[in-house]
Amino acid sequence: MHVAHSHEDYIPATGNPWTLALYDPLNALLGVNRVRRAIVEAADLAAARRVLDVGCGTGTLAVMLKRAWPHVDVTGLDPDPGALGVATRKAARAGVTIRFDRGLAGALPYPDGAFDRVFSSFMFHHLRSDQKREMLREVHRVLAPGGRLELVDFAGPDEQPRLLRHLVHDHQLVRDNAAADVLARLRDADFADVRRHAQTSLLVGRVNHYRGTKKLES
Repeated sequence: MHVAHSHEDYIPATGNPWTLALYDPLNALLGVNRVRRAIVEAADLAAARRVLDVGCGTGTLAVMLKRAWPHVDVTGLDPDPGALGVATRKAARAGVTIRFDRGLAGALPYPDGAFDRVFSSFMFHHLRSDQKREMLREVHRVLAPGGRLELVDFAGPDEQPRLLRHLVHDHQLVRDNAAADVLARLRDADFADVRRHAQTSLLVGRVNHYRGTKKLES
């Protein structure tokens, strides 16, 4: 895909396109990849065939998913061409085949019901309130009936240790990540069986793992 984007449409993974080289080492240092491995282990994709990683960044989760579940067709989507370049090279080094597309989470370039499972890791806090709403509606649209969203991101400031609350989590985009607000957004997007599946602590604060399922057609 070749889609024109300005930097105003999205926030790069590191907040700045010139520091992309630091993204993977920083994630490893902070324990982010440990959380991603836990997501993969809990995914249970035995019956799945089509998986989407929204906001895939440099492709770490997408590669983990494909290596753990080789039978699954994995697609990664991100608006940042630099990150997608890293992801493509990473998949090649891992010897796995993954489709990487350029696009925005609020306008997914896929047909209705295209995926059995959708993942989103550490991307939700990059979105404004209106973008969060658009993303969840689009994810719900592209999920097949009975499909599930696995969403992992930083918890809101009210759930963070006092020391980190103002140092790391005081930005408005992260303040929107209160668990009650995320769960309400999932319900508003018509997801069923909405719940917080797990919470994990990292050096930079607590992380929540949410799940929501698209209802089976009656």
